Amino acid sequence: MRLTILINGPDPTVNHDYAVLWLDTEEHVWSRESHDGIDLPAWGDVRDENGVIKLFPHSVDTPVCTLSGLRVDRDRGVAAAQGAAEWSCTSKHSPMGGLWRLQAVERKTTRPENSVFPFQR
Repeated sequence: MRLTILINGPDPTVNHDYAVLWLDTEEHVWSRESHDGIDLPAWGDVRDENGVIKLFPHSVDTPVCTLSGLRVDRDRGVAAAQGAAEWSCTSKHSPMGGLWRLQAVERKTTRPENSVFPFQR
């Protein structure tokens, strides 16, 4: 299953920074599909740690983004449509906070024509 997530600041009417991410809940990977102002790596690994989804650059143990409240159950149900987000801001050298919102859920398994992930699982 693939989730499309929008991340932006706490008041998007004032601060227009955003990132759109795809999270693959079966492969446990994510990719950044578009962004402006929230500069996350192009892709990485997804881990669910105590109900917080953490996004890591591939093969790195420090998360670059956390999504609180996002849960996917065994039946592929999504428990929330929005929640708190925190990400690393390399230009300001500090964590930034905002919100995530679920934009789309694709339950049908499809193989991408051009995968951004350079490996096969």
